[in-house]
Amino acid sequence: MIRRIIRKRRPAPTLVGISLEEELALIRVELMYGLRVNREAYLRRKVDERNETVSRMRDREPAEMLADLRGSLERTVRPKVVDLQSRRQARASQDSEPA
Repeated sequence: MIRRIIRKRRPAPTLVGISLEEELALIRVELMYGLRVNREAYLRRKVDERNETVSRMRDREPAEMLADLRGSLERTVRPKVVDLQSRRQARASQDSEPA
């Protein structure tokens, strides 16, 4: 009975390997730049980044995490302001011109 319970219990998810997409990206880097990527170091870094993310998310409110994400996105991507009124007028004038 104990063996059956142990067998049915799913193991905790761990970063054991590199996904197909990641492997293809690593091969692309190697071919494009003539570099050799150390897969063990890549996996260690992946585990470290996952642990850092987990520690950041622990004991934080979702609203606080969302505000941090929104702030970082606003710093990286400058919003483009578009004047819709002038675009409508320009389109209307283009449509009314005879061809």
